[in-house]
Amino acid sequence: MGGGSISPVDCRTGADASGESSRSRDVRSHRLSWLALAALQVHVDATDVNGTRVLEFPEWMVQLSRRALVESSGDPRAGDDYTPDTALVNFYDDVARMGMHQDRDERSLTPVVSLSIGDTCQFRFGNTTNRNLPYEDIALSSGDLFVFGGASRLAYHGVMKIFPGTAPPNSGLGNGRVNITMRVTGMVGPQRLLSGVRP
Repeated sequence: MGGGSISPVDCRTGADASGESSRSRDVRSHRLSWLALAALQVHVDATDVNGTRVLEFPEWMVQLSRRALVESSGDPRAGDDYTPDTALVNFYDDVARMGMHQDRDERSLTPVVSLSIGDTCQFRFGNTTNRNLPYEDIALSSGDLFVFGGASRLAYHGVMKIFPGTAPPNSGLGNGRVNITMRVTGMVGPQRLLSGVRP
């Protein structure tokens, strides 16, 4: 995870797939495992926007995240202690974008693992200093995992474009893209304070 390398991982094959926030109003976000109810507060017994209790963090996501860390780092032990407790889910329709931003809300700087489902997007992965060059544009397709950690953990990144009609038939989406980012909050206790959380 060190060295600031960009390491997308294709979870379909396990192969390397190399080849502040201005979120669009078209992007709808829901926390799966923790829900920000008010600024600076996150609760375990949270409910989603429909009043349904938020699900426990799925074990398959934990295992997938650990596999991604191993594949992207080449270290067979890289995922041993990685247990994400939060997943942020974003849906992108055909015209949605997400501006360059850093994932700074967590107290922990352990890696973030991103899973793409549905339409391919143009993902921009930048530097840790600003939203400008240098950056690299990468096509993330359905099933791709993208890991950023180590020196790249606080890199600016965003979604520049969605390519409609590129989702595979077995993705479960007729159109659009779902992105799930798995992360470790670094918080403890039944009520957790998280600096910088936006309601």
